[in-house]
This record gives sequence, C-alpha cells and structure tokens, in this order.
Amino acid sequence: MTEAKGDIDTLAKGGRTNIAGFVLRLAARIPFLFIAGRIYGPDLVGRFAIAVVVVELAALVATLGLKRGLAQALASSDQPANMVVWDAMAVAFLAAIAASFVLWLFPQIMYPNTAVRGLDRYLPCIIVAVAWSDVSLAALAYRLNVQATVTARAVVEPWTISIAAWAFSFVTIRNGLVLSYVASMSAALIASLVPFLRSYGLPRGWKPRIAPLARLTRANVPLAGADALEWGTRNVDRFILGLLFAPKIVGIYYMAQQVASLPQKLKTSFDPILGPVITQSLAVDDRGAIARQVRQVAFWIMAAQGCLALMGSIPGEAVMGVVGPQFVAGTAALAFLLIAEVLASAGAVSESALVYIARHRNLMISVAMLGVQIALSLALIFAMRRLGWPPAWQAAGPAVALMLSLGCTSLIKMRLLSRLLAAAVSPWRWPMLWAVLAAIAVGSCFTALPHRYEWAELAIGEPAIAATYLFILWRFAFAPADRALFGSVPRADEATLPYEGSPTR
Repeated sequence: MTEAKGDIDTLAKGGRTNIAGFVLRLAARIPFLFIAGRIYGPDLVGRFAIAVVVVELAALVATLGLKRGLAQALASSDQPANMVVWDAMAVAFLAAIAASFVLWLFPQIMYPNTAVRGLDRYLPCIIVAVAWSDVSLAALAYRLNVQATVTARAVVEPWTISIAAWAFSFVTIRNGLVLSYVASMSAALIASLVPFLRSYGLPRGWKPRIAPLARLTRANVPLAGADALEWGTRNVDRFILGLLFAPKIVGIYYMAQQVASLPQKLKTSFDPILGPVITQSLAVDDRGAIARQVRQVAFWIMAAQGCLALMGSIPGEAVMGVVGPQFVAGTAALAFLLIAEVLASAGAVSESALVYIARHRNLMISVAMLGVQIALSLALIFAMRRLGWPPAWQAAGPAVALMLSLGCTSLIKMRLLSRLLAAAVSPWRWPMLWAVLAAIAVGSCFTALPHRYEWAELAIGEPAIAATYLFILWRFAFAPADRALFGSVPRADEATLPYEGSPTR
C-alpha cells in the first residue's frame, strides 16, 4: 500500500510541476494567438499552419521514438548513461539532417497551395533544433527532471514566439510568423541543452558506434511510428484542409485547433513523469501498479480537460471572437475539437503503457484508426460540398471525424490494456456527467444574454462554468488519492525529483 501511495505521490508531484507549466504556457500562448489573428490575419496564419505541420512531423520522425523510448534504452543498457544519451543525440541529428534536406529540395510539400518565395525554403533548417530539444528533455525526464521541460516548453518557447511575432510584424508581415517560429524553437533548444549538459555532461570519450546506433534506431521504430501516428491524428485534418481549401479557411481552423490543443497539453504535462514511473513498474512486473497509475492519471486529465472543453465550447463565439472577428466562423470546429480532446485522454494515457508492453498492436490500432479518420474527413467534406454547404461548415468535417475516431481509439486501447494487465484502466466516474450537465445549464444562462453583454460570457460566465463543474467533481467524484494532485506546487529547486543512481549535487 505504501508503494502504491508512493507511485501516486510521484505522479502527483511531477504532474503539479508540469500543470504549473501548462498554466504558464496558456498565459504565453494567448498573446501569440491574439497577435497572429489580429496582425497577420487568417490567410498568412493558414499558410504558416500548413508549413509548420510538415516541419513538426519531420522533426517528430527525426527523434525516432526517443521521446518515449530513451527511458527504456537507459534503463536496459549496460553502457554509461552519458554514452547512451549521446548515441540518441547522434541518431536524432542524422535523421533531422536527412529530413531537412528532403524538405529543402521539395519545399512545395510545406506550401501545397501557395508559391514558394523568400525564406520559405529555409524553414526546415530548424528541424535539428526541434529534434535535439525533444531528445535532451527526454533524457532529463528519465532522471525525473520535469522542471527543464516546464522551462523550455511552457516559458521559453511560447513567450519567445509571442514576442517575436509582434516584433517581426514591424519588419516583415509575410515572413514574420515563420521567423518567430524559428526564434522560439532556437530558444527552446538552448533552454533544453543547458540543463541536459549539466546533468549528463559533454560527450567526453564518446565516439559514434555503428552497431549500438543501429540497434537503438531499430528498437525505436515502433515507438517512432506510434509518435508519428498520434501526431498525425491531431494534424492530418489541417493538412487535408490545406489541400482542399484556401489558406484563409485553414487559418480559421488552425486558430480553433490552437485553442482546442491547450487541453491536450495537460496530457503531455504528465508524459515526462508517467513514462519513467511505468517503466519502473514494468521492471518488477507489477502490472497492477501500471493499471492504477494509468487509471489515476487518466482521471486527472479527463476531469481537467472536461472543464476546459466546457469553458471553450459553451461561449465558443466569444472565445473565437477574442482572436479576431474573422475567426468566429471556426466556432463549430472548436467545439468538436474540444470534445475530441476529452474523448482522447483515456486512450492517450493507455498508450503510455501500451508502447512498452504491446508496441506492435498499439501501432496497428493507430494505423487503422488514422485511416478511418482520413476517410471520414474526406467523406464529410465532399458530402457537405455536394449539399452546397458553405466552406466554413465543410471545414468542421475533419473536426467531427477526429472526435469520432479518437473516441473509438480510446475505447479500443483501454480494452486492450485492461486485458493485458488483467485490471480495469477506465477513468470514467458517473459524477463527471452530472458536473457536465450542471455546467452546461449555468453556461447557457450567460450565452442567452443579449449580444451587447457578450463580455459577461467571458468575464463572469467562464468562472461560473468552471466553479460549477469543479465543485460537483470535488464533492462527488474525488477520492483522497485524487486530491494528492492538489498539494503544494513544487518550487523550481524542488522540481527535479530524486532517482536512484543520480549524481550527487
């Protein structure tokens, strides 16, 4: 029982640190959305969105699954940790260079519906920075240092892109968003490498070894596939829209997607700590502990995402109106995307365990459901186009497809994991439904107000929705273990959790 409590306390402490980072990221991301929407407009935002989706996919593939696979490589290797992590950095560097070269030769992949001009061709050069930042943060996560991830991803990266987007708007409107993205990824790399070098040191005595590098690459192919598929599930809708619609429509959808993706960061808030905890339980074959960890974290994430989904979708027009009047057309897409995040949470957490105990089956499920999502997206778009519906409505089709496919994927992956662990992993609790219904009733009162009182939807309605939902959850759904998450948030000097074998500091 003490060991079980220790698992939950570790997850809660790491989660609190990263949730604090999520709040910081939220505070920094909102200015970027406002600046991009109000200064650059939907056409340039749409063009930027399509280019970034390709670059980020290339960077993800270049990590070769090391964001999650590095922990297992470190745990199972008899080589010094310093050597293993620099092997990983070498693999990521070579893959990133190859990906950058391909996109530099064929830039039209990033800009399928607009001309390639100016600095467009050089955007892929940032792929190395993104891949190295991810791998170095994964290495730090193995030593349960989550503060580095918070600093790089929740403070440095979003604040840099917000400030840079504003500064570059005075110099070049056309290239401002791309340059601000490059600046933010470069700053995040520096913020990742500094603690990485402090923890693991420079590669003294290290030299590339072909056989270990090949083994590391081969072992992580299933993880790389799972990462790419998960990422593709969340971004293929944007790419489909880029092929079928004008950049303006893509820009409106992208803004809805960015608002809706904020709840997704709650899941990634637990990734740096959940992976190492699961691998430690696997090392002693404690499958009951894994089920308990998955069930607990999935409930925390689903409960929080439910609150954010209600706050974003009930007063959806007011939320999108803050970004800019032109983006209100994305309200329907926003609602479906927010619901999709809630439905996806249990499956995403289940996958955190499946990638270690059923890699290939998890991969096949993801492949199949991605195919379903793409087919359903295209079917909905062409069906609405045939019926003569406006483009803004057609653009919501991929959001509906995403919602349905993620819901089905979660059910399938939860059932598979439950069978493998011989224990329940579902986070669902009936009081969550009561909380949702009560919050909808309260929010509807504010959205029914006359248009001149739209400010009240955000200033008063949002807190009222959150308070209603959270009160019912706290009163009827939360057990003592759930409340562990709401202990004191660690200070920066406490955020690095101890691990066995860590160097003396």
